[in-house]
Amino acid sequence: MTLLEVCVDTAEGLAAAIVGGADRVELCSVLELGGLTPQAGLMALAGRAPVPVRAMIRPRAGDFVFTAGDLEVMLGDIETARQAGLAGVVLGANLPDGRLDLEKLERLVDEAGEMQKTLHRAIDLVPDFAVAVEQAIALGFDTILTSGRASSALEGIGDLELANKVADGRITIMAGAGVNAATAPHILGRIPLGAVHGSCSASVPPDSDAAQRLGFVSPTRRATSLDEVAALKAALAAQ
Repeated sequence: MTLLEVCVDTAEGLAAAIVGGADRVELCSVLELGGLTPQAGLMALAGRAPVPVRAMIRPRAGDFVFTAGDLEVMLGDIETARQAGLAGVVLGANLPDGRLDLEKLERLVDEAGEMQKTLHRAIDLVPDFAVAVEQAIALGFDTILTSGRASSALEGIGDLELANKVADGRITIMAGAGVNAATAPHILGRIPLGAVHGSCSASVPPDSDAAQRLGFVSPTRRATSLDEVAALKAALAAQ
């Protein structure tokens, strides 16, 4: 059956993903910014989870063109994830022209060592998708998270199909972005992917008018929904 990975950014989200049936968790912070490196305390908590957890290693919002300073932070965060007992890490880095930054990725992969490794949606910025898939394999990644270079996996289904063909069983292609109980059957009906990735989230109303007024609350904040996780898990089981 297709593996279900759910991305979460809080302790409550982690619990909801596990109870809802996630096979694996991607641990982040501030998912409304696409997911940044989670706090050390959250990593420590996730290290005791009954399912494998991979930590997003992304030191700031914005693009994936990282400086030498960013790289040093990322190397340190990988060590934090290792010390927390997490199964793996989620990595990505681009050159200014969109190609994968192989030099920085090699450093990150080397630091991760035997930990499991996902190449995240930095791959959706590359000019040549097939070349990038081959590069990910050569670097030692076991999974590629991608929307097929589109705003959603359903829109990028052509590139997802291409990636799966190029991968030829050497690496898992995991569809992400807009993947839910309604869209997953359409994607998997066309491509036999080994994994899908979803936020399985719902909008969260601000719990404090004062906090919102002072700018402490993101207007796009969402939270992992146990019901959404369970619905996606059931849709995958029905395939």
